Amino acid sequence: MKDGVNRQILLVERPTGKLAPQHFKMTEGAIPEPREGEALLHVRYISLDAANRAWMHGATYRAAVEANTVMAGGGIAEVVSSRAPGLAPGDLVFGDTGWQDYAAVPARHLTKLPKVEPITHLLSVYGIAGLTAYFGLLDVGKVKAGETVVVSAAAGSVGSIVGQIARIKGCRVVGIAGGRDKCNWLTAELGFDAAVDYKDGAVFKALKAAAPDGIDVYFDNVGGDILEACLAQMNNHGRIACCGAISQYDGVPSAAGPRGVPGLIVVKRLTMQGFIVMDYMERRNEALRDLQSWVGSGKLKVQEDVIEGLQNTPKALIGLLAGENRGKRMVKV
Repeated sequence: MKDGVNRQILLVERPTGKLAPQHFKMTEGAIPEPREGEALLHVRYISLDAANRAWMHGATYRAAVEANTVMAGGGIAEVVSSRAPGLAPGDLVFGDTGWQDYAAVPARHLTKLPKVEPITHLLSVYGIAGLTAYFGLLDVGKVKAGETVVVSAAAGSVGSIVGQIARIKGCRVVGIAGGRDKCNWLTAELGFDAAVDYKDGAVFKALKAAAPDGIDVYFDNVGGDILEACLAQMNNHGRIACCGAISQYDGVPSAAGPRGVPGLIVVKRLTMQGFIVMDYMERRNEALRDLQSWVGSGKLKVQEDVIEGLQNTPKALIGLLAGENRGKRMVKV
């Protein structure tokens, strides 16, 4: 242990506009003592996700992050000591560790992890990102071979995996991402059939050219104007898997929601469903078998963006919200 010191990053105030470094501060506290039913964890990697920003707005599927508390976030950690059956020193677990070196967490809130190399894959393709992509596309999107699938935030941790799974399932895949370099990466490296650069400003027209036969499944990570553009081009009986709304998280949300709701949903008989990956955790092993098989065969490429140092976590999240990353971004503590 680091001389009995636990470095922690606090959210000092909940931002009303863009997230900035001054909203955080690093402090030092004592390493906690686990209570009965808890394990003391040494955090190894912290997951960075757009959802971190959403938690600052208020309660979602979890409690809001309050001012002057340790910033919440999932992470891979090693058990240092345990007062809970089933967990022993040296075990790897995933849980809501927060942005800190050490955390005492109830065992019921932890998922024991297998030994995998590199262990970073446990946060990306074999973690929340990969499972979200898998169940969102296959169970909510219900893709079929020959269909056209569009995914937004396609160069991100979830979107990049969604597109590749859709290709594996025999679909035509169009990714929406920010910038020419990201779009080229999607088509040249990940095998997407086409990519649309939303920063060009003509999303509707570019999407029409990339998906001339319409959209059967749209995997939505962003909401807002891009959701509106896709809604208008959905085919009858199309499916929309609502995973997130990145465009609404950082800064002032749009004054109006996407036009065409509910009109287009009714006329085209669309299914539009939100989902949370935790609802599928009892089927986690089923997904992991497929994901590991696809990675092992080279059909699914893993892209990870690892930032060094706990002190860089706020900057790394701000950068993620600005679209700096390709694939899964995480911090090595």
